[in-house]
Amino acid sequence: MTVKPIDARTLKSWLQDGVEIALLDAREEVPFDLRHILMAACVPLGRLEIIVGDAVPRRGARVVWCDDGERLADRAAARMAGLGYTDVSVLTGGIAAWEAAGYRIYSGVHVPSKAFAEVVEHEAHTPWVDAAELNRMIQSGMDMVLFDSRSYEEFHNNSIPTAISVPGAELVLRFADLVPSPDTTVVVNCGGRTRSIIGAQSLINAGVPNKVVSMQNGTQGWHLAGLQVLKGATARAGAVSATGHAAARERARRVAERFGVVSIDLPTLAAWRAQADTRALYVFDVRSPEEYEAGHLPGMKNVPGGQLVQETDRHAAIWGGWVVCVDDDGVRGIMTAHWMKQMGWNAAALTLDRLSGETGPYVPPVLGLGEAPSIDAAGLAARTDAVVVDLDWSRSYYDGHIPGAWYGIRSRLAEDLSKLPSAAAIVFTSGDGVLARLAASEWAGRAPVLALAGGTRAWAESGRSLETGAARMASAAEDMRLRAREMPGKVEDAMNAYLSWEIELVNQMATDDDQRFRVMAG
Repeated sequence: MTVKPIDARTLKSWLQDGVEIALLDAREEVPFDLRHILMAACVPLGRLEIIVGDAVPRRGARVVWCDDGERLADRAAARMAGLGYTDVSVLTGGIAAWEAAGYRIYSGVHVPSKAFAEVVEHEAHTPWVDAAELNRMIQSGMDMVLFDSRSYEEFHNNSIPTAISVPGAELVLRFADLVPSPDTTVVVNCGGRTRSIIGAQSLINAGVPNKVVSMQNGTQGWHLAGLQVLKGATARAGAVSATGHAAARERARRVAERFGVVSIDLPTLAAWRAQADTRALYVFDVRSPEEYEAGHLPGMKNVPGGQLVQETDRHAAIWGGWVVCVDDDGVRGIMTAHWMKQMGWNAAALTLDRLSGETGPYVPPVLGLGEAPSIDAAGLAARTDAVVVDLDWSRSYYDGHIPGAWYGIRSRLAEDLSKLPSAAAIVFTSGDGVLARLAASEWAGRAPVLALAGGTRAWAESGRSLETGAARMASAAEDMRLRAREMPGKVEDAMNAYLSWEIELVNQMATDDDQRFRVMAG
C-alpha cells in the first residue's frame, strides 16, 4: 500500500469533515510536549507496534502521521502500512507546515483532556476554594471531607493532609457511604486542576445535596502556598454498602437521562463489534485495576474512568469513534460516558452483573511481533562478551536495570549504537521483553543481536541483582516528560508555569475550531 502525502489545509479539512480520523505524532513525549497539533496523539515510532493496536483498532481508519521535521513520520507511516492499515498519510512539512498555514500549535501532554476540564469549569461555573481557604476549613474543624480523585498511587506519592483517596469514577459510587450528611462540605482535589474540576462537577451533575467545590490548582497549589504535602498517605474508601449503591445508581440514572447517555446490552455490543471494520469501537472496563485483575471479560481494556477522561488521547486516537464504558454497578460507566460524550465522543455505557472469564492485568496486543534470536537470564549472566541495551521507559531504567546496561530508545538505535563499547553481541532488554524482541527482530542480520527472553523482569525474578541510576545513557531520555515536581531547578517555578499554561487553555479553546467539546452546563 502506498503512503500518501497531504498538506496542512487538507489535514485541517479532514479534522472537521465528520469522518473518523487518527492524527498520530511519531516523536517521543519530550519533543511532543514542546509543540504539537491539538488533536494529535503521541505514538512514538519506537513503540508503535505496542500502542497502535489499541489506539487505532480499525485497520481501515483514516490515519495521518506527523513530526517536526525528523522524518520519523515517514518511517512510522510505512511501518503502519506494513501492519495492514490501508489509509495512511503523512503531513508534508510536519507541524512546521501546519504552523506556517496559520494554525495553532500547542505545548503539553493530554491537551484535549486538560483543555476540556478548563472549558467545563468555565461553562459550568464549577465552584472552587484555594489553598488558604481549604487550610482554614481544615484547621477550623468544620464539617467537611477532602477527596483526592487521582489514582491511589499518585495520592500515596503526594497528597494534602486529611485527604481520602477516591479516584474520579468512584466519587458518585461511594458518595452516600462517605458523606451521610447533606451538611458536609465536599472538596475534590488532584495534583493540578483537571481531575479536581471533573470530580467536583461529577458530583454536582449527579445532584448530591451537599456543597461541592474543587481545590484550585490541587496539590501543586497547596505546595505553592507553603503548606505541607504528605508522602505515603493510605486513607481510602471501603466497600460500598447496598444502600450506598442504590443511591449512587439512582443518581447515575438521572445523569444518563439528563445527558443522553445511551445504555447498551451485550447483544448490542456484539453487533457493534461485528461492524468494527467500518467504524472504530473502543471498549473500556472503567473499574479499578484490582477489580479488573480479579475478573474481566476478554477484549476489554482496563482504564479507570477518571484516568480515561484525564488521558483520553493515550487510549483512543480515532476521533469520531464509539466508546463503550463498562462496569458492574451501573454508576461508573455512566459517569465516565457522560464526560466522554461532552468531550466529543460517541459514548455509551454497559453494565453487566458479572465481569469474569479472565484474570490478571490487561495485556495490550502487539502487532508484527515475529521471531527473534534470544538468550535467557542464565545465558546472559554467563557471557562476558555482550553489551546490554535497555529499551524500557527511562524512569524504569533509573529505578532498576541490569548491571552494566546502557539505556537506549529503539527509534534512535541507528545513531546511538555507535556509542556502545565494542562487543561480540548486543542484547536488547525491556521490562517484559516485548520491546526487546521487536528490536532484535528488526536488527537481526544487520548486527549481532539477541533479545533477553522475559526481559529485565525475568532477570530480576531469577534472583539476579539490579542497579539504579542514570549511568550509560546512549540515548537522551526524551521518552517521558518530567512532572513539575520532578523538574530540575526551582520546583515552584515549574509548578507556576504549568498551572499558568493549564489555565490559559480555556482561552485557546474559545478560538480553536478543531476542538469538539459540547459541555452541558447548569
